[in-house]
Amino acid sequence: MTDHRRNHAVKDPSGDEDSGVRPPSGELTFDPSEPLARLRRELATGPDGLSAREAARRLAVHGPNEVRRKARASFPGELAAQLVHPLALLLWAAAVLAFVADLAVLGWAILAVVVVNAGFALLQERQAERAVETLARYLPERALAVRDGRALTVEARDLVPGDVIVLEEGDKVPADARVTEGGLEVDLSMLTGESVPAERTEAAGLLGAPLLDEPNLVFSGTTCVEGQGRAVVFATGDRTELGRIAALSQRTRREESPLERQVKKVAWLIAAVATGMGAVFLVLGVAVGLPLTDSLMFAIGLLVANVPEGLLPTITLALAVGVRALARQGALVKRLSAVETLGSTSVICTDKTGTLTRNRMRLHTLWTAGHGTDEGPWARELVHAGALCTTVTRDADGDLHGDPTESALVAGAADHGVPVDLDRRDAERRALFRFDPRLRLMSVVQEDRASGRPRILVKGAPEAVLAAVLPGPDREAARSATQRMAEGGIRVLAVAAREPAAGEPLPVRRQEAETGLSLLGLIGLYDPPRTGVAEAVGRCHEAGVRVHVVTGDNGATAAAIAREVGIGVPRLEVVSASESLRDDELDRLLVEDDAEIVFARSSPETKLKVADTLRAHGRIVAMTGDGVNDAPALHRAHIGVAMGRSGTDVAREAAAMVLTDDDFATIVTAIESGRRVYDNVRKFIVYIFAHATPEIVPFLVFALSAGAVPLPLTVLQILAIDLGTETLPALALGRERSEPGIMRRPPRPQHQSVISRDMLVRSWGYLGLVSAVLVLSGFFYVLWRAGWQPGDATSAGSPLHHAYVTATTATFAGIVTCQVGTAFAARTDHAALRDIGLLSNRLLLLGIAFELVFTAALVYTPPLQEIFGTAALPWDVVVLIAAFPLLVWGTDELRRARRAARAGDPLTRRSRQ
Repeated sequence: MTDHRRNHAVKDPSGDEDSGVRPPSGELTFDPSEPLARLRRELATGPDGLSAREAARRLAVHGPNEVRRKARASFPGELAAQLVHPLALLLWAAAVLAFVADLAVLGWAILAVVVVNAGFALLQERQAERAVETLARYLPERALAVRDGRALTVEARDLVPGDVIVLEEGDKVPADARVTEGGLEVDLSMLTGESVPAERTEAAGLLGAPLLDEPNLVFSGTTCVEGQGRAVVFATGDRTELGRIAALSQRTRREESPLERQVKKVAWLIAAVATGMGAVFLVLGVAVGLPLTDSLMFAIGLLVANVPEGLLPTITLALAVGVRALARQGALVKRLSAVETLGSTSVICTDKTGTLTRNRMRLHTLWTAGHGTDEGPWARELVHAGALCTTVTRDADGDLHGDPTESALVAGAADHGVPVDLDRRDAERRALFRFDPRLRLMSVVQEDRASGRPRILVKGAPEAVLAAVLPGPDREAARSATQRMAEGGIRVLAVAAREPAAGEPLPVRRQEAETGLSLLGLIGLYDPPRTGVAEAVGRCHEAGVRVHVVTGDNGATAAAIAREVGIGVPRLEVVSASESLRDDELDRLLVEDDAEIVFARSSPETKLKVADTLRAHGRIVAMTGDGVNDAPALHRAHIGVAMGRSGTDVAREAAAMVLTDDDFATIVTAIESGRRVYDNVRKFIVYIFAHATPEIVPFLVFALSAGAVPLPLTVLQILAIDLGTETLPALALGRERSEPGIMRRPPRPQHQSVISRDMLVRSWGYLGLVSAVLVLSGFFYVLWRAGWQPGDATSAGSPLHHAYVTATTATFAGIVTCQVGTAFAARTDHAALRDIGLLSNRLLLLGIAFELVFTAALVYTPPLQEIFGTAALPWDVVVLIAAFPLLVWGTDELRRARRAARAGDPLTRRSRQ
């Protein structure tokens, strides 16, 4: 991470030449790594803090110390957005035409459809972005500040740059500050992801070190786990690290998913076609002599018949079903459209620890100096010394609490027959120098049980410990052993010891303790891969999904784990210091090369850069993360995946999906589910669009005959089909099981439309045309049986009126029965129906049963007959339309069989659609 604060010159605003300092203005930021005296001078403060009056003035300039929330859209605004969707606009137009034509009942029915659709979509999709609010909860409500030379409890939001604050064990840090007195152990895991507390003292800064690694800085929202000290505040509110992350999270707004964009495109296409057809045939109707009322009725009918009123709620319901299914499998999806986006994922960027591995460190290998063995008394001495050099504790139930690495050392000592009594360990301890992330060392002065004399024990990173070991052949041998172990995916610690000479005083500074050491050996710790990860990675490769690892771990260790689980096909490349990579280097690694990458020693900013690069080249990215600082990258990725067990609240709020089991394999399961949902969306689009043809053709027959053929279908009957009989079967198609080979297809291109040319040909040209011919045959059969001739009157009061009502009812019922055949046909695209089971979708069977009962109610119930203009059907008409499902489905099966015979491999053909 680079230091984003720059130093600014300041002057005294009062004009006092002697003071040489100026209280900071709201536009200034400060370099906290500069010498303390200079920082205090620029902040115009001292050891006794600010006066209350000065603090009040600065509060007016800088504003409160709080993370500002971005104003969210109002409920009326969000509702209005749903009401101006292209399909909704088309229905608004149809409603206006209905009222103009004095068809108030129809107009109100269409308006009800608009409102129900908008409300349903709003309730399903409204997911508040709470990441910034969650960040704000990390800040304490009160803080102990030094004002007018006295320590006072003040509201944390009233802190200003220049305030001196007092920090103790258990306190949350209220602002970014520089430690000026004492020493603290601070839990920075929310910012860095590191579980080991960091030591913070009044030490001088490190030249060129990242801000979070500075040994004298504490940050807003982190927690003091031990120690006591004072610090001077240099940044508050939005200028803190927490505020910077909040700003990034708000700038990286959520973009529409591919499905959302495609549905909008399709909606505009449908709107254009419907409007054009309505206008053309309105003019045509007038030209052929139809009354204006009939022409308007005709135009409204075309609009309503063209608009798939049930499309939006059906898609929303299908995605909701996918969300519930994934929740049962360990993936909580927070945004409905994310389910479909998962299906188009082409790249997964994953953490290592806890996602690919179990996050259960255990002692794996020992190497002893001078012996190289992992057995015998030397090995027991090594593991016992390592366990003594720990700070973990044991609770009343006997469980270990503390750093997982140290817990593994204590458990490993017990496994080797040299258990450590933690209470006795602490009682015999004479000095403790906690782990320093800069030095990568920890040391203790422990009383030796056998001799009663003190003994210095040191553990840490091999390179750091070996630098403090006396020269000898063991050092080179240890370096070689360290490399071999790291290449095997093992985390390596070195342990060394020294016994002070007789009369030598005990060390009071760590520099005195950590020198002149004798190497005891190396301890290898191993966090094994999760069960099923290797299989999941293999499924990713079959599905054409690349997997990259972005981790803060050592490159050799991360690469070994990656290879063990199968990452690195066709080859693996390891990149360290990833945050220094230029854009052109990232382009080459991620796009031009065919390797899978391990980004080692990575910061959260690396994740953001990787996500941006992949997005810029059209890849659909799933990115895992668990820390607060991961929130911008989780926002930026198409699918942000947070850890449910080990992740922070902020990461979970920023992500689109939360893994309740932290398991990589669950991501792959979610991708398969996303592909299945997308396929099923296409299936019920085929189902819904297939009914546009038999709904439109009757109006064309009416218009082209200049009214000689009466309208075979009323507008209210169309609404009964689109909103009543159609919805449940369409929803049931959203529950279809995956077709064979779904994870052997490459990810679909980002630009691929949810509606393809083949789908339209199948919907309108095969299923729709067959259905239209069948339903018109039923309509004309009823009229001709009653003696009707073209041009005969069928209006109310005429002899043929009852026959006409019966004929329109036959059309309505015929479309419903054709729906049944279309539903079975739409269940598969290439596979035969027998391959997935004729009766395997029980919800579809229930949906079909419902639409048949609903249709029977409209046809045979007198109150509904009066509303929808229906009449009871005679038995011969019922027998006729009962054959429609088999004819529709059978025609599509023949088409599918011919295509399969011509195409060869159906999976290959399907992947191109």
